[in-house]
Amino acid sequence: MSCPTIMAILIDNRRETATKVQEILTKYGCIIRVRLGLHETEACSDEGLIILQLCAPEVQVQQLKDELNSLGRVKAEVIKLALDD
Repeated sequence: MSCPTIMAILIDNRRETATKVQEILTKYGCIIRVRLGLHETEACSDEGLIILQLCAPEVQVQQLKDELNSLGRVKAEVIKLALDD
C-alpha cells in the first residue's frame, strides 16, 4: 500500500496539550507509519511539531485531523504527495 499522506501537527503549550494529543494519536496508531517529534530541548520549548506519515483512507485521515484540530492550541494540516504520470 502506498502511503502518500503526510500530516504536520503544530502544538503550543505542550505541557497542557501533549497528553490529549497522545491519546488521539494512540487511537489512530494503526494508520501511523512514521512519527517524528521535534521541539527545542535547550529551553524545553512549549511548542512542538509532529510529522506523521499516514497509511489510511482519506476518511480516517480527515477524522484524525478533525480530532486534533478540535483541541485548543493544536493545528493539524495534511499534505498529499503524488508523482505525475
